[in-house]
Amino acid sequence: MLMIISSILMCIIIADMPYVHAKNSNLWHLPEHAIAYLEQADFIPHRAEGEAALLEFLPPRVNGVLDLGSGDGRLLALVRLVHSHLHGIALDFSDAMIERLEERFASDPLVEVVRHDLDAPLPAFDIRFDAVVSSFAIHHVGHARKRSLYEEIFDRLAPGGVFCNLEHVASATPSLHAAFLERLGIVDEDPSNKLLDVETQLLWLREIGFGNVDCHWKWRELALLAGVKSS
Repeated sequence: MLMIISSILMCIIIADMPYVHAKNSNLWHLPEHAIAYLEQADFIPHRAEGEAALLEFLPPRVNGVLDLGSGDGRLLALVRLVHSHLHGIALDFSDAMIERLEERFASDPLVEVVRHDLDAPLPAFDIRFDAVVSSFAIHHVGHARKRSLYEEIFDRLAPGGVFCNLEHVASATPSLHAAFLERLGIVDEDPSNKLLDVETQLLWLREIGFGNVDCHWKWRELALLAGVKSS
């Protein structure tokens, strides 16, 4: 009964949220969609600033990291540059992305590539991670799944572990969203995007039990959301 009531309350909360984007399509299983993204990913404005901020908020020593929606492995490779000794697990479900991941980390025995769709519960792992990271991936799942995914991330972190989510979030108003699209030269918005505001996501992280929750960096609709699992 409590689970039913919680599910009803979650539906009410999500329906009552401020300006968000929620669509049912997810085109990331299409290789051409993934490849089109990779061709322009390096040109996302201020992306390197967000990545630098993410690296700054990782623990001083990281032995294990889980990268959700790893894409071509760009973020995990950056983390490996700073923490070269760590064991990394890269999750993605796109055939094109899996191929890029396997190419990038083919000679790296410390990185494991796992095929997984974030719409499904996270796999069980033998270890707890010092960091769970993600870059522009979680906004492709529905809002209720976002929250349940954050709960699963919390469970898979070691005490003192950090969750850093460099994410595409919703603007506060439709006009700000239109300005963001114009700034990036986007005419046809990706129907896979299910954007949610920063405040709601930070609230969820706090409710789940994360500490030191904050938005550490933001440029328009790009933001770094982070929290720490207490020791």
